[in-house]
Amino acid sequence: MPNKPQSGFALIEALVSIVVVALGILGILGVQMRTMVDTQTGVRRAQAIRLIEDLSERTKVNPSALENINSYVVGWGAAPSPADCKATACDGAALAASDIQKWKLLIRGNPLTSTPPLLPQGDATTFLVADEAGPTNRRQLGVMVRWAENEREGTSAAENPAYKSVFVPDATGTAISCPAGFTCHLQYIQLTSRCSRYVLSGTPSFYCPY
Repeated sequence: MPNKPQSGFALIEALVSIVVVALGILGILGVQMRTMVDTQTGVRRAQAIRLIEDLSERTKVNPSALENINSYVVGWGAAPSPADCKATACDGAALAASDIQKWKLLIRGNPLTSTPPLLPQGDATTFLVADEAGPTNRRQLGVMVRWAENEREGTSAAENPAYKSVFVPDATGTAISCPAGFTCHLQYIQLTSRCSRYVLSGTPSFYCPY
């Protein structure tokens, strides 16, 4: 009995080749997407570092920043509404509150001027460092900046990166934590004072050597 000619092998081989190529392309796309997400996270973290450096530079302009360190403490949410130091003279505390307001508006965006936030859903909180328990010995300010990542959260805590859950106590023992669903960057800045406060004949004054 003569053998029947076999057919269809070329089509099967072509289909298998298409599947293999498709799987390879999907793998490459997955690696590229992961790389893009990691790059985006790095860019936003660098932006958060620059924002914290901006706040540090603002404190250096305040001649009595260290004495008014409590005025730099602010929680999550809207910025305070201090006096306009451009229109009226401000003391060290008012200048600190003004600096915090302008700095928070950079992160959160200013709806009055239609200024977009520098970080997506960005916000920040500042707090006194727990290790400096003595009120007269506080020199550092803790700064935590948050932003939203454009990626799916894991279904369990083990799937989420550790840097997304930052917890640190402040000077009162209250836990400062990164809000759920956000990525945070924590950094400490040291405040200084260019002017020393003294009382002369019952009147508080400041000595500024430069």
